Amino acid sequence: MIDLLAQLARVHRSVAQDANPDEVVRVTLRRSYPTDPADLWEALTRPERLARWFSPVTGDLRPGGTFQIENNAGGDILACQPPTLLRTTFGDASSIVTVTLAARGADTELTLDHTVPMAIAGSVAGALFAGPGWDEALIGLWLHLCEPDADRVATLDTAEGREWAHRVVLAWVEVADAAGAPADQLEAGRQAALAQFAPHVPAGEPS
Repeated sequence: MIDLLAQLARVHRSVAQDANPDEVVRVTLRRSYPTDPADLWEALTRPERLARWFSPVTGDLRPGGTFQIENNAGGDILACQPPTLLRTTFGDASSIVTVTLAARGADTELTLDHTVPMAIAGSVAGALFAGPGWDEALIGLWLHLCEPDADRVATLDTAEGREWAHRVVLAWVEVADAAGAPADQLEAGRQAALAQFAPHVPAGEPS
């Protein structure tokens, strides 16, 4: 049996305002996977594996090349150092995603940083527009590695999957609140994140 809710605590989530060298909001997710760096790197970079847990990706997949995620963002590949570092733009030249892998015994720790200029994010509450989506990617990667026979979309569309999505949004609300997000922006971000990632939660229901 797949226990999605047990996976919530496997992810470390944080958001911070980073002023060096530019003023940006930095969203960070970190978790470990029970595989070696080479296998995890392939899952992150080989189009045939990406399509199984994330989305179809096309492009010139090399340093200096470009990529396009089906029905999602595209970008430029800024750095690619197998099997430890991948850095790309994501949707905009000022939006940067960095993924690093590090062996931790028999596991591999994945750290994902997504930085966006403060002018776009507004405040650390901007984490609510990015964090839940990356959580969804990381749970998809876990399913790919640990429950390969499971259908990702069908699994997340169960009652437990919908509850998982709801709790992910609440986790990001807590993280942004602890980082000092203004109350009005936090509430706007909460409502937007629920509408996008947990639309099954009725309007006005305590969340």
